[in-house]
Amino acid sequence: MQIMYNARTDLLYLRLDDRKQEVVNRRLSDEIVLDLGEGDRIVGIEILDASRHLNLDRLLPVKYGP
Repeated sequence: MQIMYNARTDLLYLRLDDRKQEVVNRRLSDEIVLDLGEGDRIVGIEILDASRHLNLDRLLPVKYGP
């Protein structure tokens, strides 16, 4: 899993599946978009205006091992 944040656009992206695959975007609300891959499995979650919805100071920075 990867967690990426773009401070300029205030966009948080959670990548749940690292495999290369085609995805379909499904908007759940004005601020949340799901990326669906094979078998309608959730590949990623995009959160717009993330700082309004999450305490990013507690969430970031996230570091994972190799």
